[in-house]
Amino acid sequence: MKVAVLQSNYIPWKGYFDIIHDVDLFVFYDEVQYTKNDWRNRNRIETETGLKWLTIPCGYDIKRKIYEVKIKNEIPWQMEHYKSIVSSYQKAPFFNKYKDFLAYVYLDCRWEYLYKLNRYVIETISNEFLGINTLFKDSREFASQGIKDEKLISLLKSIKCDTYISGPAAKDYMDVQRYNGCGIDVIWKDYSGYPAYSQRFEPFNHQVSILDLLFNTGDDAPYYIWGWREK
Repeated sequence: MKVAVLQSNYIPWKGYFDIIHDVDLFVFYDEVQYTKNDWRNRNRIETETGLKWLTIPCGYDIKRKIYEVKIKNEIPWQMEHYKSIVSSYQKAPFFNKYKDFLAYVYLDCRWEYLYKLNRYVIETISNEFLGINTLFKDSREFASQGIKDEKLISLLKSIKCDTYISGPAAKDYMDVQRYNGCGIDVIWKDYSGYPAYSQRFEPFNHQVSILDLLFNTGDDAPYYIWGWREK
């Protein structure tokens, strides 16, 4: 059982979906503390004048779990984000393929909780646009206790995880020996080597939302995330 455990992010970059593709079970870990101005509520797109941040207004209180964070909908962020995305990508070769999805997310729905928006977008893109068959679960569906490594190990044991796949940033604080001692093998995800694709604006940048890849490559998007490794 290969498992990844991550906080839900807003329209994440392709590396997030690369990890999802690698595992049998992807667990949303939204019972941890919310961090403001992080990937939870913002991401970047390419524009004619450079990278642009799209940020969902969620207030500045960090004494909240991610699943408790409500969106401040009195601010017209959905229309602003929609217009920014359309302005930047409407001339991209595959924009029309995803325009109905875009309209549903930004025009047809009103999102109260940040994590529900993030999960809907992540699961829809994974299943419908990238063909990923990974199972999604909420960490609160499993028993866990403690804090930090202790809590995560407890969660993974409840899931009966054999292999835990983690982003490389966790190398700075994870005690891998503790995981190994519980029968859990830790694999570090390698984000290097992604091939470039034709973006609308220069210079090329990998660190943008998955939307950029979808609009510019369409059904070929999986190749630029994991397919290139299989050649």
